[in-house]
Amino acid sequence: TSLPTLSLSLSVPFQDPMVSAELSRLLFAWPNSPLQYPIQGYIVQPLTSTLIPGMVYTLSYLLTLKLELLINLVTLNNLLAKVSYTSTDYHINTGDLVFVCFCLSDISSQVTITTKTFQRYRHLRVLLDSIRQFYSNVKIIIADDSFETELITGENIQHYIMPPAQGWFAGRNLAVSQVTTKYFLWVDDDFMFSEKTKIENLVEVMEAMPELDVVRMKWPLFGLIYFCLLYGIQVEGDEIEGGCLYRKSGGKFQTLPGYPQCSMTNGVVNFFLARTDAVQRVGFDPKLQRTAHSEFFMDGLGTLLVATCGDVSIDHQLTTSENKSPLYNKFRYPGQGDVEFKLKLHFYKNHLKCIKYG
Repeated sequence: TSLPTLSLSLSVPFQDPMVSAELSRLLFAWPNSPLQYPIQGYIVQPLTSTLIPGMVYTLSYLLTLKLELLINLVTLNNLLAKVSYTSTDYHINTGDLVFVCFCLSDISSQVTITTKTFQRYRHLRVLLDSIRQFYSNVKIIIADDSFETELITGENIQHYIMPPAQGWFAGRNLAVSQVTTKYFLWVDDDFMFSEKTKIENLVEVMEAMPELDVVRMKWPLFGLIYFCLLYGIQVEGDEIEGGCLYRKSGGKFQTLPGYPQCSMTNGVVNFFLARTDAVQRVGFDPKLQRTAHSEFFMDGLGTLLVATCGDVSIDHQLTTSENKSPLYNKFRYPGQGDVEFKLKLHFYKNHLKCIKYG
């Protein structure tokens, strides 16, 4: 196990002539990571290098590391004690924003894999076996609303049994609510990991662009599935009756700086890495039980920053008898009433006059 790396970056200073005594009080962060650092009240002399107080790698988190790393703890903290900051602009009553990034090399400390299953345990077990071939320690959370449940056990596997047939988005809400890592990877229960399913590549993109909330990968069965959402009231909508939302399949915007294989978009489906706190703020509407994919991104329009990347992919399992059972098909392929309910919910909740798909 390697020690994590620390990086500090400075933003543009902000001017505040009324710095209160409360904000001048020195406070330290006790984050969900081994690193302690000051979050406010660190006063420096302009144009002078000043040591940053309280930079400590805490001992309690080292208990899970190899014994030989304990020898380096003193050396590491000696180095942290020598980290300094230099204010490059002369100004009184000025605060500089400094971002502290604590980077963990172990993917299991950063990502949880989540899925929702319904009457497809054979597929689910294939998915779990494929995950363990490449990621032996990553936690897996399963939301299960099957009628006839089977116990799923294993190291770092959490299996949550729901009342039967609660639906797609209710299961997503349950699974994501139990995630404690910074990111989660959403997969369907009939997917299958391969050599090209590189979670660390997606984490790299998210860490390089902290403002990103969701990154989607390629699905070989259908390729890259993404869409942009265009909202406006200029043409067909109005302020009283609401605007019009246009879901344009394959729509995307500019590429990500330094990652030409990735582009900005508004929505993706079914296979994505997401920032846990951002998704929890938007949530999955549990009223949408059967027909729901892009609706989450419609709810998050203007809140979530989404990208799609083509260098990471996942496989899809072959259809089996589980996909053809009458009970499964009854809920997998609902009637027109579910579609009509979804549209009514959109119009009411999002104050829309029309929705177009293209």
